[in-house]
Amino acid sequence: MFDFLQAYKRYDPASKSLIEIALLYPGPKAILLHRIAHYLYSQKLYFLARFVSEINRWLTAIEIHPGAKIGERLVIDHGAGIVIGETAEVGNDCILFHGVTLGGINFEPVKRHPIIGDHVLLGTGAKILGPISVGNGAKVGANAVLTHDLQAGKTAVGIPARVMN
Repeated sequence: MFDFLQAYKRYDPASKSLIEIALLYPGPKAILLHRIAHYLYSQKLYFLARFVSEINRWLTAIEIHPGAKIGERLVIDHGAGIVIGETAEVGNDCILFHGVTLGGINFEPVKRHPIIGDHVLLGTGAKILGPISVGNGAKVGANAVLTHDLQAGKTAVGIPARVMN
């Protein structure tokens, strides 16, 4: 847990202490509650998992489906309006700003949400939609709408998202 809080300290210059982060930031609470919900989901206790997830949404304004897979040291900065779908996967050491959506574009019970690599930054309001991959170290700009794979280390911006480098 200490390593997880250190990630917030590293990426948020406004943070003053680990206690402040642990008790007053919505991101760490959302991730902790998601880990509980995800465990319940993995035990096929779907109703309880969704109940914990619903409490999470009420407390933090961050909606993470209990089936989503979240890596280590995820930093959710501000967080309000974040939606992470059931089959989404988020790697280690990522940063998500408020309003990010990892959503599906298919209503079939298949892999329909994105896979986000390690060390990825998703800017405010970014929408990453469908069963696509965002490579390690990639960045998606604010309000971009990404519906295609993004290679490692690349930056995508705009609507629809275009690769900048």
